[in-house]
Amino acid sequence: MLKKWAPVLEIFIFLITCFSSVKAQEASNCTISNSAFQPGEVVRYKLYYNWNFVWVPAGEVVFTVEDSGDLTKLKAVGTTYKSYEWFFKVHDRYESYIDPNTMLPARSVRDIKEGNFSLYDRVEFDRNKNYALSTRGKNKSEAVEKDPIAIESCVHDMLSVIYFARNLEYPRMAKNEIIPVSIFLDNEVYPLEVKYKGVENEKKIKGLGTFETYVFSPATIAGEVFKEGDQMKVWVSKDNNRLPLLIESPIAVGSIKAVLMDYDGLRYAAPKNLNP
Repeated sequence: MLKKWAPVLEIFIFLITCFSSVKAQEASNCTISNSAFQPGEVVRYKLYYNWNFVWVPAGEVVFTVEDSGDLTKLKAVGTTYKSYEWFFKVHDRYESYIDPNTMLPARSVRDIKEGNFSLYDRVEFDRNKNYALSTRGKNKSEAVEKDPIAIESCVHDMLSVIYFARNLEYPRMAKNEIIPVSIFLDNEVYPLEVKYKGVENEKKIKGLGTFETYVFSPATIAGEVFKEGDQMKVWVSKDNNRLPLLIESPIAVGSIKAVLMDYDGLRYAAPKNLNP
């Protein structure tokens, strides 16, 4: 049964994209200035799987921000703990190179290794012609170029949308407002819906304390991982850093959650712990 949570590392990165809003796309050319993060930021999450009412620590995901010349490099690496690698080994790497002036991705890379499954997917975004060009295969050496896919000018990848979203004006959003999101994934554009649930003033985060948070409830896509009608919840720090603190979601078998463990290099002071 634990193989059912194997995609959790990839799912988690997908989940935290879902607190984003396209309201900022109303601005000219869908651009937004960055005031939430900086190169040198490192954020780490612990992933859990719940089966038969037992929460099992399964792995970690580490997010980093680096200066890469004209572009800003975003990276996320997810791995299972060694104590579980005898059963199912996972090592997933995501990269996104964004234009710091627009927060839109110019290039993204997914390098997935989960058990016997592997995938390499490199995407080049042509913002002038509004298409994405994917080069995919079992690994980098076997990857082949696919036909270009038409995209909207504001489409993000799985990493860029996270950092884009951290710069949005959440206080202006109405409670229970439905927010559309578009993400390019697996050579397709996915339109999703997210419901903003408002503010939770005292949310306890295991190992960190209690925080003021914004809360979101993204709808899932029914299939092998999620059941019809499943809803996940995302708690984001109510400060200038806008960090995802906790994500919880049901899946086809059991449930999963991701908990913020630690961080370094934040642009602002750490989110205020209400009960230190």
